[in-house]
Amino acid sequence: MNDPFLNESGDPANLTNSQRGQLAELAFMRKAAGLGLSVAKPWNADERYDFIVRVESVCWRVQVKSVLAKSRGRRYHRARMAAGRKRHVRRESYSATEIDFLVAYLFAENVWYVFPAAVIEGRKSICISPGSKISKSEQYREAWRLMKPRPANADATIAADTTAELPEAAQSVLKTARSVPKTMPDS
Repeated sequence: MNDPFLNESGDPANLTNSQRGQLAELAFMRKAAGLGLSVAKPWNADERYDFIVRVESVCWRVQVKSVLAKSRGRRYHRARMAAGRKRHVRRESYSATEIDFLVAYLFAENVWYVFPAAVIEGRKSICISPGSKISKSEQYREAWRLMKPRPANADATIAADTTAELPEAAQSVLKTARSVPKTMPDS
């Protein structure tokens, strides 16, 4: 018997935007946990980030976005970077004071893009072209390594063998990780 309220096809296209967002968040938790990251969901739904991800002694604020398909008539996926739930309300873009990373999931490609906040700050959207040799976003494809903090005793220069290929914004995130306190302050 077919039950109309179940999405038995498993196709994200048959879900509402809210349901797809929740599915992307579940996929993020699975991916992050599978990489050995500790993931926590804030109790307050009004935060600008979806998750707190702990890597070693550093906690990152992570916003998760998902894209169902390529933009109509385009060769790229467009991930909206601005937050907001209501149609006629001005959507505010994310800033590095609110989030540390924005992680975009492309359902059709089953691929993740890990953007440091400095890269997407102030932007309303970003175009992602998986496999493109000229796309600037391709350097962030599965770039989970950007969440790895630098050792506390590292000198001011970043080791060339691990970060030479990273863009300036990503190097800025790694530099910031060194300055994050090792323990959370008492509330």
